[in-house]
Order: sequence, then C-alpha cells, then structure tokens
Amino acid sequence: MKAEPEHQMRLLDVQEIDSALAQLAHRARTLPETEEVKALDGRITGLGDRVLAAETALSDLDREQRKAESDVDQVRTRSDRDRKRLDAGQVSSPKELESLQSEIASLQRRQEELEEVVLGVMERREAAEAELARLRKDLEDARGEREAAEDRRSAAMIDIEGDRASQAQRRERVAAEVPDDLLALYTKLRDQYGVGAAALRYGRCEGCKLALSTAELGQIRQAEPDEVVRCEECRRILVRTTESGL
Repeated sequence: MKAEPEHQMRLLDVQEIDSALAQLAHRARTLPETEEVKALDGRITGLGDRVLAAETALSDLDREQRKAESDVDQVRTRSDRDRKRLDAGQVSSPKELESLQSEIASLQRRQEELEEVVLGVMERREAAEAELARLRKDLEDARGEREAAEDRRSAAMIDIEGDRASQAQRRERVAAEVPDDLLALYTKLRDQYGVGAAALRYGRCEGCKLALSTAELGQIRQAEPDEVVRCEECRRILVRTTESGL
C-alpha cells in the first residue's frame, strides 16, 4: 500500500486519539463509585431484610405482651371476684371458706408469676425496639451514602462524556485527512491488536516495544517514503519519523 508520509504521520494522531478514547471507556467501566454503589446496594438490601425481620420480631413481642397482660387481667378479675365474696361474707361454710382463701392465695401467686412474664416480655420488647431503631438508622445512613456515591458517579460520567465527545470530534477531523484505504487498514489492525499504527523510534517498534533487526531496518531504509511498512513482529503499521534511527 502507498500513502503520503504526512498521511501516515496522521495515523499516529488518530491512534493517540483512539487510545485516549479507549482509556475513557475503561475509566467509565471501572469507576470506583460504581463499585461503591454496588456494595451499598448489597448493604441496603441486607439491612432492609434485617429491618423486616426486626419489625416481625417486634410484632410477635407485641402479641406476646398483649396475651401476657390479658392473662394477668383474667387472674386479677377472678381474684377480685373471690375477694368480694370473701369480704361480703357470702361464704359461711368453714370448708368452703378455706377453699376460697386457698384459691385467692393461689391466684395471687399466679398473678405474680404472670406479671413477671409481662415484665420479661416488656424488657425484650424494649431491646427489640432499640435494635429496630438502630437498624433503621443504619439503613437511612446507607441510603444517604448511596445517594452521595451516585451523585459522584454521575458527575464523573459527565466529565468522561464531555472528554469523549471532544476526542470524538477531534478524531473525526483528523481521520478525514487520512485516505480511506489507509484508514481501513489501520482500523482493521486496531480492532485486532488494540493499536493499529505505531511510530518507529530509534529502531524500535512503539507498538510491541521490540527492537527491529538490522536486516529489517535496512529494508525499511530502502523503502520508498510513501511505502506503508509493517512491523514483522506485531504486524502493526510502522510510521517513520525523524526519530526512527534510519
């Protein structure tokens, strides 16, 4: 392939721009804020599950407390009824009186036991409320952190997109100065190797970073200036410059 030396030199500008565009794309894919948002999403999901579990546990304790208090009320009501009978002198039989007094004492012990149960449930409920409040606070904080991370990611993406648009416009202008056949070859090689054109600098290919042999340099030295030469090792287009060492 033949191409004017200045057109070949323009390939290095195109390659520089393409490398910058590739770096911008890589930066967009690997923004630390993206991983931060992902991690926070996982944390938020986990905290949400824990909040739900804590709410369920608190609801169960509410039911348990209501039942325990109801049991206390039932025993208290029965005890009060028996005391009223005793105080009113409605029981005349000594045996029945003894039985009623025994039942009142038994109900008193049962009431005390049930009141201890209520206190225990209330203590557990208080601890459950504190745990639920802590989890809700952690969830709120995590959501705030995610929103801040998302804002930072959006700002970074806006900057990247601005740079990408600027580089894309510049590439369009520079690529328009390269003949179609030369640009097509460059594009094919870039798609294959990531870099389509590289400078020959001091006898070394800047694409694969390998030094050319004396024979290879001799062949390039003898080639016409408009001859498009390729690196024997990496097959990229070699662009001759004033620093080629020929």
